[in-house]
Amino acid sequence: MKHISILVPETAVPAAIVDPRYMFTAVNQFLAAAGKAPLFNVQLVALSKEVRLNDGLFAVHPDRLTTEIRKTDLIIIPALSGDMKAALERNKGLLPWIVQQYRNGAEVASLCVGAFLLASTGLLSGKQCSTHWLFANQFKAMFPDIEMVDGSIVTEEQGIYSSGGASSYWNLLLYLVEKYTDRSMAIHAAKFFAIDISRNTQSDFVMFQGQKEHDDEEVLRAQHFIEDNYQDKISVDQLAGMYAIGRRSFERRFKKATNNTIVEYMQRVKIEAAKRSFETSRKNITEVMFDVGYTDTKAFRDVFKKITGLTPIEYRNKYNKQPVPV
Repeated sequence: MKHISILVPETAVPAAIVDPRYMFTAVNQFLAAAGKAPLFNVQLVALSKEVRLNDGLFAVHPDRLTTEIRKTDLIIIPALSGDMKAALERNKGLLPWIVQQYRNGAEVASLCVGAFLLASTGLLSGKQCSTHWLFANQFKAMFPDIEMVDGSIVTEEQGIYSSGGASSYWNLLLYLVEKYTDRSMAIHAAKFFAIDISRNTQSDFVMFQGQKEHDDEEVLRAQHFIEDNYQDKISVDQLAGMYAIGRRSFERRFKKATNNTIVEYMQRVKIEAAKRSFETSRKNITEVMFDVGYTDTKAFRDVFKKITGLTPIEYRNKYNKQPVPV
């Protein structure tokens, strides 16, 4: 039997505790209905006998304390809420236990922004990780030695798992169910919970905002210029010249400050504008393409799909139900 320890940190998102418990206990029920023995021993684990969440609105009474768990097979770290730095400070007492259990052979999975707590253990150093797209820039700034996989739903490396944002963690739970049971059980669970088992990216949910939490004034001015003039054709040389900086030096500073090359940043700003147009207007693909400064249909389609994971037509059909004139 696999022992699953779902952590109950302070500031945890209640649903991210309840949902994994529901998933694995439901699989036990599916197995029982098929005349098989249950596979998972699921327990809520915490540092204290009561953890109050959402400003005291919810109280969780864990099954076991960390001091009572000598060995477990899988640790699930739920999403945290509020300020991440404050949340990590409040939950730092969990870190030694997570590290020790991993060294003893346990696997560790973080859900959504639970990745911040997982990263704080040091176990992710030099490895890949995914988290909610909205927190990706903050994660990169806090943990520069970890490779943030933008848009990914699930990452796995050396027994450590992470998931994308919000409801994306259901796909990681399915992934773990399949690993510990088989494909047919994962499909059964996917149908029961109405989850798209094939979803592997959160790219089409991402709203690009640009990394502006840096102190490079010229780069920040360039970002605002790009965002205000996305419909125009702007060259790297033009931007560098505007701020009297050599091209190579400016490219290096821009990448360091924003985690994007200048060309990538311009592409993402244009595609974000195109997404908004597809969501709210009745314009066709060609009109939107010209509005955001593209004149080559193939180039626009390729960049759009690379960033969102969908073609322009697929994106428009998914997010806009208004009839579009031919």
